[in-house]
Amino acid sequence: MKFFHKSVFLEKAVELLNIKPSGVYVDATAGGGGHSESIVKKLSGAGKLISLDQDPDAIKFLKAKFKSCKNLFVFEKNFVNIDEVLDELKVDLVDGFLFDLGVSSYQLDNVSRGFSYKKDAALDMRMSKSGFSARDFVNTACEKKISQVIKEFGEEKYADSIARNLVKSRSEKSVETTFDLVEIIKQSLPQKVLKSKGHPAKKTFQAIRIYVNSELSILEKTLGLAFKRLAPHGRIVAITFHSLEDRIVKKKFTSFSSGCCCPPYFPICTCGKKPEAILLTKKPLKPTEREIEENPRCKSAKLRACEKIFSK
Repeated sequence: MKFFHKSVFLEKAVELLNIKPSGVYVDATAGGGGHSESIVKKLSGAGKLISLDQDPDAIKFLKAKFKSCKNLFVFEKNFVNIDEVLDELKVDLVDGFLFDLGVSSYQLDNVSRGFSYKKDAALDMRMSKSGFSARDFVNTACEKKISQVIKEFGEEKYADSIARNLVKSRSEKSVETTFDLVEIIKQSLPQKVLKSKGHPAKKTFQAIRIYVNSELSILEKTLGLAFKRLAPHGRIVAITFHSLEDRIVKKKFTSFSSGCCCPPYFPICTCGKKPEAILLTKKPLKPTEREIEENPRCKSAKLRACEKIFSK
């Protein structure tokens, strides 16, 4: 199956990066290379683009796609390893980071990856195709942990019921496939929910995928790492696809752009904290109707950007 992922905010995201021809940029989630292709076209011979992805299928595709591009460097790495990659390339500061978060169209549509609740396949959900899988989680975690994960990362109201039925079901037969899990979820929900709009397994699948790939904790850490390696007037652009991701990005960008943190009753500032960034998007940008029509999966996408203005 050919690696495919339709990039969301393709033009706007690259525009917000404010590409300098001789600058250094990082596409932290390169996927099918849509954003990388747009960025590298704006670079001169002195410019450099570093494209990362933890999915080996994506890496194979990217290396073939950009094999003749001398100023684009592809790494099979999770973006949390950005310091390691930059040090290897002897890059000190970066002019822009792009994060296109979430799961790719290829990962959802490739049955063997086990991400989709709409297709029956081995339960997997690992973006890197290695390590702890969704199957491992649902068959070994205790009921309390399963419920906690589904509540926290899926915001699922019926997490307790799903966890209870999951543990009961696996005591009789291990949960091996996506449809095994979907059936357990359906049996755990009231009829009013089953008849409502949207797939009943969506929240639980999202929660397990986020947990298996440690998506949120890694995102929060990496945004901090990226900001430290950002050159003055460098920018971070982030595209999120659900409220949990967006909340983290919003919080981190706000912290970068916040100044004095003294209590309001202090007559003068004693903390000395100055804003290190400005927000380029006061409110998140959303896809146009045309983008949603061309790619319905981008409906929930939000884009935020900030620019570094102060370096300690």
